[in-house]
Amino acid sequence: MFSQNHQQGHSSRLNGGGLGGQRIPLPFNYQQGQHHQQSHLQHHQSVQQDHTGHNGNGGAVGHHSNYSSGVLSNATPFTPSGLQNGHVGTSTTTRGGQAQPINEHWAEQLRLHKEAERAHAAMTEQAQPHYYARLKASENKGISYPSPAGKASSGDSDTDDRRRPYSVDRARNHQAWHNLDMSGQGLRNLTPALFAYSFLSELYIASNKLTHLPASIGQLRQLRHLEASYNQITELPPELGMCTYLKELLLFNNNIRTLPYELGSLHLLEQLGIEGNPLSPDLKQEIVERGTKSLINLLKEQSPVPPPPAPRKFITVQEDVSASLERIKVFSWNVLCDKYATPQTYGYTPTGALSWEYRKECVMEELRDKDADFLCLQEISTESFKEELSPALAQMDYKGVHWPKTRAKTMGEKDALGVDGCATFFKASKYILLDKQVIEFAAIAINRPDMKNQHDVFNRVMPKDNIAVVCFLESRATGARVILVNGHLAWESVLADVKVIQTGILMEQIAKYAERWVRWPAVKDKRLFSFSTPMKEGDEATRPATPQEPAPSQEYRNNTDIPLLICGDLNSTVDSSVYELLSQGRVPPDHLELAKFQYGSFTRDGIEHPFSLRDAYAHLQGTPDELPFTNYTPGFVDVIDYLWYSTNTLEVVDLLGPPDAECLKRVPAFPNYHFPSDHIQIMAEFVIKARKEKKVLPEPDFGTGSGGGDKSGR
Repeated sequence: MFSQNHQQGHSSRLNGGGLGGQRIPLPFNYQQGQHHQQSHLQHHQSVQQDHTGHNGNGGAVGHHSNYSSGVLSNATPFTPSGLQNGHVGTSTTTRGGQAQPINEHWAEQLRLHKEAERAHAAMTEQAQPHYYARLKASENKGISYPSPAGKASSGDSDTDDRRRPYSVDRARNHQAWHNLDMSGQGLRNLTPALFAYSFLSELYIASNKLTHLPASIGQLRQLRHLEASYNQITELPPELGMCTYLKELLLFNNNIRTLPYELGSLHLLEQLGIEGNPLSPDLKQEIVERGTKSLINLLKEQSPVPPPPAPRKFITVQEDVSASLERIKVFSWNVLCDKYATPQTYGYTPTGALSWEYRKECVMEELRDKDADFLCLQEISTESFKEELSPALAQMDYKGVHWPKTRAKTMGEKDALGVDGCATFFKASKYILLDKQVIEFAAIAINRPDMKNQHDVFNRVMPKDNIAVVCFLESRATGARVILVNGHLAWESVLADVKVIQTGILMEQIAKYAERWVRWPAVKDKRLFSFSTPMKEGDEATRPATPQEPAPSQEYRNNTDIPLLICGDLNSTVDSSVYELLSQGRVPPDHLELAKFQYGSFTRDGIEHPFSLRDAYAHLQGTPDELPFTNYTPGFVDVIDYLWYSTNTLEVVDLLGPPDAECLKRVPAFPNYHFPSDHIQIMAEFVIKARKEKKVLPEPDFGTGSGGGDKSGR
């Protein structure tokens, strides 16, 4: 709660000037104790008594008879068979002398409308602004820290959202208040400073003189309740659809005639208060007969496909790269497995855009367009890999490797086909697959001598069946060899320790594989097999060019000499221990994300790896082209997907830039029609550094010496 002096400055910012006779907007909180429950119950009992004291809704709507002659003036009559849940209210309305039943939802609409009417009367007739703050004043006995999003799920079932590393209520900065009452002050405009309070969960701007809501309202992504009744608003901004957590949007007694399709994103909305507005008959009928949920779903499903965003541009990191150096294009993407793409999780996405058939075509189009040498895809089911991706990508010169998560081993063959995992594809005409391995983090952890008796391993690491796929490849043209890693770590925010343990195991296994691969024998025959067809007379012009003669396999002295690429969805931000381990090569045992747990030598001595790694997109940090996110959902927007490379063997040349920022101003979250996953794809082009030739020192010639002698050295 602000002090008085702070409130004055706060009011000045919000209202665009000094006090000047205007009253101060009051922030307030809700105490979550017994007193709140009693007061809240008493308040609603009084409202219910007041509402039931009226016959029908005459008292509720008499003050706006210029808009409608009754509750259903803009709606066609309906029968009980069309009522929500089959319930019929006890109240009735009169239209044309005939009684019309009121369903449960519309009865609640009328109750809220009556409450808004009473609040408006108190603020205008009795000169008592900040009605809602005053109403809750008795409950503000102390400052609480409510989390606007509620508790996070800690379950591990398939219905959990496995693609968001943080729950939507993760509070990075504790905020003492989440509610603001600016009602009844005669405001004509809302200052942009208001929308800097992105933490607001409740905003009251009722009983003012607002004619519109600014587009900046979309910045209040945490809003749960917006009360804007009794203004002069004529239309709603499409950006209001960005507030996907809204549960109550009350707009009673304005001049709104239609609703933007973008409101279809408000899939959690329970009550859209529109009574007292000249709303179009079809929209009015939908909400009266079927309720808010049905109307919002109608807007979502009938919304036209928006124009595509501007293509993502490639950002040049290094110019004047020698043409003699071999280039490698690497692409990574969590494509969102079909079984996770449910309406319950992605209620803001139209059904057509959420279907796997549509999203699959978008994914394939993107893969064709980028034409990378290596594709690292996450959340690919075994069935999709075998039946869909492999056949389609084979026509684009790709061969693939896939492993599902370890739970597939415990399932029947049919059920195992639906388990997702990691799929790696490579251009078969350019590269030879020398070896492939799967790293099952849980299995390795419980079999390590220093971990197998640790409770934290069994309780935290073992239940997570994440994997990584490691491929060892050789270039047909140059003989250069590459280690390509494709991984997907645990997603839960409460398992930060598990993520760094998984990463430690990953790096430990890569080092062991690389030791073996240093001694891998040379490939004797690297010519690409192809079918030959007899040439006909006159076909000389179409004869294919003679392929480049393959170079011999390159040799490497130690495990850090082989070029290394680590790609995937690591579900970790730049301030995590996972990022620290990969970038710094070490995480100490007293790290905050490790100190409370027991994981053998990892928590006794720390976690280390021998490679010199860098995040490819670190080159863009602090620039206008910095990648703002790779995961874009209502409750989480951040970078959690990476392309790591060994700096002693590789250099970054180009990076796929960020999505069009202008397009995102009306896009609350992914997936949608133009972004088929809740993750975006990342891509980089590397060059393999020129290797330093071993210097062959000439044999020393000591001559005959000062005293002469035999030149043969005998």
